[in-house]
Amino acid sequence: MTIALDATYSLGRGLTGVGVYSRELLFGLCATHPEEHFLFSYRAHRLLASARDRLPVNATRAWLRGDGFWPHSADLFHGLNQRVDRVRARRIVSTFHDLFVITGDYSTAEFRVRFTAQARQAAERSDLIVAVSEFTAGQIENALGVERSRIRVVHHGVTAPDYRPPIDAERENIILHVGAVQRRKNVLRLVEAFERTPPEWRLVLAGGAGYGSEQVAARIAESPRRESIEITGYVPDVRLEELYRRARIFAFPSLDEGFGMPILDAMARGVPVLTSNRSATREVAGNAALLIDPTDTESVASGLVRIANNPALRRQLREAGLAHAAGFSWKKAVDSTWRVYGELL
Repeated sequence: MTIALDATYSLGRGLTGVGVYSRELLFGLCATHPEEHFLFSYRAHRLLASARDRLPVNATRAWLRGDGFWPHSADLFHGLNQRVDRVRARRIVSTFHDLFVITGDYSTAEFRVRFTAQARQAAERSDLIVAVSEFTAGQIENALGVERSRIRVVHHGVTAPDYRPPIDAERENIILHVGAVQRRKNVLRLVEAFERTPPEWRLVLAGGAGYGSEQVAARIAESPRRESIEITGYVPDVRLEELYRRARIFAFPSLDEGFGMPILDAMARGVPVLTSNRSATREVAGNAALLIDPTDTESVASGLVRIANNPALRRQLREAGLAHAAGFSWKKAVDSTWRVYGELL
């Protein structure tokens, strides 16, 4: 049996959430099913760069064209980022990560039109759809009109650190946010809320610039706490792990998430988490985080102050987070995805 997957997003440094998911799934499937043949399929603009990536012994590199895979054919194609084009295969599966481009004002009008067309085509052509959360499954139903019987929910996993997460006493008064500095991540309101925290605390925004970052930069420049706010830009994995080890609070007040990988990353590293009580963040965080209303600056600020001033609460959230994150694994995600394939083949 030959299974083709869109490997386009699995290349390069500083992988996005889709990139991490793609890489974990691609290599995880090959490792757990050595008897099968997998096509790591790349769109034209990434095909040459893929030559630097060493593939598993049961995988072959292929060119993912608009109508198929050169020079092979496939029994099943899995589009890992809600896109399938006119690819021909016996069966088609697509993964939907989120639909915030359709449902919210978080991108340009041009990108929204292109994204919507690709998402609708993927929904129509897929035999089964993988949603990364129950929240995203509901969006697929409501925004795209897909019947629930064609949707399977498969949560992301989390990669545990290779070190012992420091205890609270070993950390610094750092409030860490990981993700693009953009409107959807609600960074502007996070900055405003941070201004109400005790003066000995710092805010570190780890991530590149995204849609609406200019407003955030302008607000920081005017902030009375601007000397205590750091925008790192892109950070390599080693630097990111250092920030997770140092931070006492992880703040993720996003307005819209299809999953929210950084929540589990922080929990697995022993950082107490504050996050939103809406979209998929509530589902992913469970009872292991302090939930706030991301549309209310006072709610975000009071949550930050509450954690900052309460070491006992930080210890409670740390232990709850470590236990909660342990329930998510990429092995579980790979196995669940394979069961989806089994329904069709």
